Amino acid sequence: MEYGEDVQDNTHRTELDDGRVVLAATPIGNTADASARLVTLLETADIVAAEDTRRLYDLARRLGVHVSGRVVAYHDHNERGKADSLLDEVASGATVLVVSDAGMPTINDPGLAIVRRAIERGLPVTCAPGPSAVLDALALSGLPTDRFCYEGFVPRKHAERMKRLRALAGEMRTIVFYETPHRIEETMNDLEEALGSSRLMALARELTKDYEEVRRGTISEIRESVVNNPPRGEIVLVIAGASEEEAVQAAGSSILSIDDLAQLAVRTAQNNNVRIKEAITQVVADNPLPDGSFMSRKDVYARVLDMKNSR
Repeated sequence: MEYGEDVQDNTHRTELDDGRVVLAATPIGNTADASARLVTLLETADIVAAEDTRRLYDLARRLGVHVSGRVVAYHDHNERGKADSLLDEVASGATVLVVSDAGMPTINDPGLAIVRRAIERGLPVTCAPGPSAVLDALALSGLPTDRFCYEGFVPRKHAERMKRLRALAGEMRTIVFYETPHRIEETMNDLEEALGSSRLMALARELTKDYEEVRRGTISEIRESVVNNPPRGEIVLVIAGASEEEAVQAAGSSILSIDDLAQLAVRTAQNNNVRIKEAITQVVADNPLPDGSFMSRKDVYARVLDMKNSR
């Protein structure tokens, strides 16, 4: 069966008749992004575990939905303690709907504790997917989306923030962070110090809302825009991954340059009495780059030829 091929729709039977946990994404700004599935779950779930019950009822009002099930507060401070009692209800046949204030539960929001306990207890857990600030910002950034890493909120304290950013200096995947308006200028200063001024990035704010904005440019340009026109609202930062050269530089002496590999290949060929191309294949395979990829064998071979001709 091909991925995406239509299959029998068992949504109604599995979500409304069998006990299970359902993680449901809620709108991150625009109420119209709420799925029909979310509406049905809000109307029919036996229990709704909400990060903020007031926001849940406000969302239900805007959607014109009557929440018929029991509503319980389920947030960062009580999620571990409440997970098993909610799962006891699931074991008895109840549908427990988990929602956060915005976006997908477990992504910087409560939900992970009940998922882990459900898995440990062998109880069904599923998702009703939907809006995601991470994916929205990534798609709008114009930066590579085939490989990316999500790093949550930027650390609050300067020392911890610099430690995290320096550790990511050689990361070759696109990097996504959350940040708040009152810390964004400090973070942009630290980004420029840790990653340099010329790295491409995007700053997205108020996604899906009336004042949605995406600023694109170099770290230096975005930093300047933040100073001159401080952004408001919820912010997502999308930063280009390191180039091969930047990754090698960040890794320091543990990563061999093309020159190093070329010299090593020549020595390997001489010591092991093998052809230079075989030696290049061996040394390249033995010395992966920080992201797990490998230096180009053609580039290394070209450098070997340059060394030979320069003698």
